[in-house]
Amino acid sequence: MSYEERDTYGMYKNQQQQDGPGPRLMGADTLIGNEVRNHKDEDLGDIKEIMLDTQTGEVCYAVLSFGGFLTIGEKLFAVPWDVLKLDPANKCFVLNEEKERLKNAPGFDKDNWPNMADQTWAQNIRSYYKN
Repeated sequence: MSYEERDTYGMYKNQQQQDGPGPRLMGADTLIGNEVRNHKDEDLGDIKEIMLDTQTGEVCYAVLSFGGFLTIGEKLFAVPWDVLKLDPANKCFVLNEEKERLKNAPGFDKDNWPNMADQTWAQNIRSYYKN
């Protein structure tokens, strides 16, 4: 389901607007569930959560789910927000990673989230996706 389909307030109806809601300025809850694909158009999962730094206001991570079936065996990944690119034409996000590399990326399960405020953890995640 794309952000336009989750737009309960109608903020994306006028896509020609450059100074309001649209691909440049978007509601966080409309992005939850968006597909993430790679440059080969392979499905890399979908956005489960968006993590904000409440002190700086910065969007830090998108938490993606990958694999599994109906959340069984699903692996979660915190991906730095700035490595995701919105593809408005296909209404999805693009992560420039090979599917196999993502399978081996540092991840976690839904019942054991890492401390995302830990600077060592954050640095390891950033270095993984910046290579």
